[in-house]
Formats: sequence, structure tokens, C-alpha cells
Amino acid sequence: MQCNSIRTSAERALLSERIQKLTTALSDGVYEREDTMRLCLLAALAGESVFLLGPPGIAKSLIAKRLIKAFDNSSYFEYLMTRFSTPEEVFGPLSIQELKDNGKYVRLTEGYLPNAQVVFLDEIWKAGPAILNTLLTVVNEKTFKNGSEILPVPMRLLISASNELPDEDSGLDALYDRMLVRVFVNRIQNKNNFKSMLMTGTIQETEVDPSLVVTDAEYHQWQKEFDGLTLSEEVFEKLFELKSMLEKNNSSYDDDLYVSDRRWKKSVKLLKASAFFSGRDEINPMDLLLLQDCLWTTPENREQVRESIRKFASEKAFDQKNVSMNIEMIQADIIEMEAAVLVEQSINFHIEATGNRLMKKESFEFDFHKGKRYSVGSAHQLIKLVMLQSNMSVSESEKGDSRWVYVNPDDIAKQMKEGRAVVYGYVNQNPNLCALNLELDADSRLVIKDIANRSVLVGMVGHNDPEQSQFEQWEQNIALNNSKLSDADHQLRKSRAQFHAALPHNFIEENLPSVIESSLQLLAQRIEDCKTQFESTSRRVLKFSEYYS
Repeated sequence: MQCNSIRTSAERALLSERIQKLTTALSDGVYEREDTMRLCLLAALAGESVFLLGPPGIAKSLIAKRLIKAFDNSSYFEYLMTRFSTPEEVFGPLSIQELKDNGKYVRLTEGYLPNAQVVFLDEIWKAGPAILNTLLTVVNEKTFKNGSEILPVPMRLLISASNELPDEDSGLDALYDRMLVRVFVNRIQNKNNFKSMLMTGTIQETEVDPSLVVTDAEYHQWQKEFDGLTLSEEVFEKLFELKSMLEKNNSSYDDDLYVSDRRWKKSVKLLKASAFFSGRDEINPMDLLLLQDCLWTTPENREQVRESIRKFASEKAFDQKNVSMNIEMIQADIIEMEAAVLVEQSINFHIEATGNRLMKKESFEFDFHKGKRYSVGSAHQLIKLVMLQSNMSVSESEKGDSRWVYVNPDDIAKQMKEGRAVVYGYVNQNPNLCALNLELDADSRLVIKDIANRSVLVGMVGHNDPEQSQFEQWEQNIALNNSKLSDADHQLRKSRAQFHAALPHNFIEENLPSVIESSLQLLAQRIEDCKTQFESTSRRVLKFSEYYS
């Protein structure tokens, strides 16, 4: 049976709230260790191991001791490794009685690692091969060979710690690879937290509400339930995209960055647990951000992995890059269509040069005879100039977008020899004369100045008038881009819904949702700006058949 048929949405929400409260209780009084505590609790609930890297004296062992409180009737084992440590000190002494009576090497494991649910091993890399080889089997198979018997190990969480990484060629890569969650624990950075630590100290013991504590039955039931979650094709594609990002950038990373297939597989189990204990019945792209604490191998490539995850969060986790590309394509189409209109319909003056090389004088000419003639009131033989671009009106007395003006072509021709002209004409349907400022742009195209002194390219009715087929082609382009814009808007709304469905998230760093939210808000603003630009351009182009009448 699928796990999503076992729990209702209300039950999942209650479980998520319970885990969040449990994390808060475990983190009480442990300064700047909230993120670490959340990750360690998730690892414990998923049955995975944690490696804490950091200097001595920063409460690494306290994290493990606190996690004992998360489980009912749990046992704890802690040991500081040295190069002189023996297997007896970790796995239990040999039973002299069993050796004497039956000649068997059997360890007395009560109170030692094989019987503990939460284990903390400090300075782990200082241990000898006998301990580490046995530990590898315990971590990998959750069993312990005691004499001739192979016994199950109840260990839910192994937290190992060190201020260094295993030496190269030490043979410890296999054990290090099985420590799925890796956390760099630093000294207290915040001034107020540092003061509180000095004045109050770190609270060693904390009380956890019994209703929050995880029982044995619950633990094993939850393991079965979240293991039933599937990795959807959509999330898999994003996971693979993240994998490809890391591998593509591998040449610029530390040479030690290597993510085994085993680690990727174990990571998926952690993602399932993250989804389940955040109250969801499927893995969300937000869960993938947890991999920033699973994929690094050294402090150097840790920062690079986290940078890649942050970039993934802001660009790809919720399809932001796809939405952005669609917006860019629409904007490019709009610009291309507008540019085509301007090239085909604008009025280009040609330059006439007179005089010698030293006294050369330029004048600007255009043949207005092709223009269709109009009458406004008592004024006759006027041409109609069409505004090819949106504007803030070309007359102070006219409100809103100007669409066309009627002017006397002779007035333009006389004054435009110098490159600019002030002529009187009629704007749109207004019968009142007003002054209009015209000039030539850098490409010798006729422009009219709007009230914001911005140049607006113009065309002339009767000069290269668009054919009906051209109007129809523009209409088709506008309809196509309108559909694309609607698709981009829908895609963004889907992404935002998927993002908000993952909130609140019980395990990822609090700053990452803010990064995603900012990227989605930016896209929303870009879509609105694109809509404004599109509507302005398309409205004018769709009206061209009326303007050119």
C-alpha cells in the first residue's frame, strides 16, 4: 500500500508540527546549532550517520546527548577515540566465563556501542583498523558479529566527529562515504549568543514533552511509511540536473570532490524522510537543497557545493530558469516585431551634401508626394503621420497615447533641411491646431517628440503602407506571443504553488526559502513588465489597419 493512502493530510500536518516542536525543544539553549540539530534529527529518523567537522570545544558531543531525548527509553554510547583505543572499549569486553566454559570469544555488549541507539564517537579517525573495520559493518549492515552470532544493532544515529578529515591513502574512504550528512560546526559567531554563552553557559540538560518523544513502534512504522514514497519523474529530472551541474563544474572544484553512486542512493532516502517529516507524501524540489550537507568532501569544496546548491535554488529548483527563458523569448519576439515595423514603415530622409570639402553643408530631403492627402476643417492637402511607437502624447493639450497627426508636408520639407522642424498640426481627432516638434534621429529617420521629449518614430500613410497579409501576420505573431505569455504566467503560478506547498520546511536552512521567494518575485515582476510592454506594442500594431486608413 502506498504511504500516501495511510496518512491523511491532517495527520501528516500534525506529524510535521510534532517534529518541528521536537527540534525546537532539542535546540533549546544550544547556541547557533539549530540547523545542525535539525539535520541530525532527520538523519536519526532516516537511520543515517552524521559527521561533524570542527574544532574542539564547540558542543559537538552535546548535540548527540540532546538527541537521546528524542527517543523513548533510548540508550547512549559515547567514546573519545585515541590511537591506543581497543575494540573492547567500544564494542564491549570479552566474556571470560564464555571463553572458559565454551571456548568462544563473545563480547559483553551491554552498555557499549552494539546495544546503543544513539552513538557519539569523537576523534573517530584516530581509531585503529580493528575498530574502524568493525564499525564499517555496523554502519553498513546494522549488525554486529558477536562470536558465532550475527546480532541486529538498534543504532538509529551514529554521530562521529573530528577536527580533521581522514588522511589520504588511509583506507578510510569507505567509512567516510557512509557518513551521509556532513556538517561543519563552527565557533559561536553572533555577539549576543557569545555573551549569553559566557554569562549563562550552554544548557546541558533539556526537558522534552513526553508527547513529542518517538517510541520504538512509531520509529519502525515511520521507516516503512517514508520508504514507500517515490521519486517522481519531475523531481528526478531536477536531481539529475543538479548532479550534472556539480559534475560540469568539477574541473573548477577541489580534486577531492567525488560523490559515489552509493551516496546518491542514500541521499534519496534522506529526501524521502525530509518530505515525510515535513508533512508531505512526495519529495518536493525544496528537499533537494538538503544535499548541500551530503555532497561535499572537504572544507574547500563544501563552499563550492553550497554555492552550486544556492544557484540551483534560485534558478532551477522551481523552474525559474525555464520561466526566465520564456520571458526572454517573448521579449525578443516583441522587439523583433517592433523593429520590423519600424524598419518597414519609418520615414528615412536622404542626405544632400553641397559645397567643397572644407565648406561642406548637409541638407535633408524626403519626397512627401506619395503621402495620401487629408483635410481637417479648413486645412487641406495634409499628410497623416502614424505614431509607430507608444508615447506620452505629442501635445500638452492631448491626453493619453497619440496615434497619428495631420501636418502640412511643405512646412516639414522647408524646415527639415536643418534636421529639425516645429510645425503646426492636428493630433488624432482633435480639430485644434497645436505645435509639434519633429527632428531626425541618428539614422536620419523622422521622429516626433512627445511631452517627455522622447523620440517617437513615425510613418506616413501612402508610403509603404502595410498589405492586408502583413496585418494578418502581425496579428498571428501577437496571438502566438500572447499564448506564450499566458503559458509563462501559468508556469510561474505552478512553481509558486509547488514552492509554497513545501513550507514550512522542517530541515533546510532558513535563508534558502528566502532565496527562492526572491527569485520567484523577480520573475513575477518581469512577467508584469513583459505584459505591459507586450500590451503596449500589440495594442498599437493591432490598430495599425485603423491608423493607416
